[in-house]
Amino acid sequence: MAIEASGYDSTGGRIRLGMVGGGQGAFIGAVHRIAARIDGQFELVAGALSSEPARAKASAVELGIAAERSYGSFEEMARVEAGRPDGIEAVSIVTPNHMHAPVAHAFLEAGIHVICDKPMTTTVAEAQGLVDLVEKSGKVFVLTHNYTGYPMMRQARAMIAQGELGDIRVVQAEYPQDWLTERAELSGSKQAEWRTDPKRSGAGGAIGDIGTHAYNLAAFVTGLETDALLAQLTTFVPGRLLDDDVQILLRYKGGARGMLWASQVAVGNENGLKLRIYGTKCGLEWTQADPNYLWFTRFGQPKQLLTRAGAGALPEAARVSRVPSGHPEGYLEGFATIYAEAARAIRAARTGASPDAGTIYPTVRDGLAGMRFIEAAIASSKAGNVWTKVG
Repeated sequence: MAIEASGYDSTGGRIRLGMVGGGQGAFIGAVHRIAARIDGQFELVAGALSSEPARAKASAVELGIAAERSYGSFEEMARVEAGRPDGIEAVSIVTPNHMHAPVAHAFLEAGIHVICDKPMTTTVAEAQGLVDLVEKSGKVFVLTHNYTGYPMMRQARAMIAQGELGDIRVVQAEYPQDWLTERAELSGSKQAEWRTDPKRSGAGGAIGDIGTHAYNLAAFVTGLETDALLAQLTTFVPGRLLDDDVQILLRYKGGARGMLWASQVAVGNENGLKLRIYGTKCGLEWTQADPNYLWFTRFGQPKQLLTRAGAGALPEAARVSRVPSGHPEGYLEGFATIYAEAARAIRAARTGASPDAGTIYPTVRDGLAGMRFIEAAIASSKAGNVWTKVG
């Protein structure tokens, strides 16, 4: 099913987009730009692409941004763009974590919608401040937990909401990688350098970088709210300043139990995000490496393979599927779905309306929940792996 079937309103042309961060050598900025282009809803017209002026200017040239709209700082960009009749309507924040909050504040205060990479901030206090500002401003704030955009995750969420699994008993989420098995931060890897630096990443390492993805996805799909957790955060690589392996037990409100493992030193794993959910009647299993497949099992029955856009696809999954069944969709399209949902919300905001009820994206409150999760896990680990309330 093409995305056009989702009912886009193209009135007013493409949404004018700016970007902070994401210049030459940055991985995630390029991902966001591709995602914003896939459905043709955004046009990148301005940027403060690097804290290094020369790199920012060169990056703007490569991306076709006019010289007068390539800015030396995000503060200047927010001020000038807010005053232009053709100024940006939304900004993508793709900086290291420590810059998310100040950049978001500047653009929200300038009346500009925000699309922000995760984790939302580096502290709970910063996250709460953003919640207050977003709710006061009335602006759209989208957090790019991209895995929530995968069609089969929308399928699983809808099946659980409809009661297919019965009462949820067990949730298992894991996200193993191996790219930090050695001290890549000393080898010139820009991505490793800031992710292992508490000044730029925040107090969490693997837990903030990928643990929040696993935690958010489990919450998104199940609808469960965490009551307490018991965490063990480990730094295996000598000399590293932040955790590189996370093992957590979860107690959900209502009685369900969960386990979460996130590691960046699990040799042989590239991007092994997996989710398993078991209820009183049925179970679901999904892996990011095969994102178009969802295993569904009724108790006492053979396993059933559900496929993206295939037989049994629910409307919630079909509306975010772009190509026919049997053709792979994955990481970039998941990001694009978040941008597509952002476009719906921003277009609705142009007239003061609310987006249609099917529009789903991670919000500023999901960002706050993620920071509360990180804070509770760090506290639990430091206290000797004890049960700790979340939030």
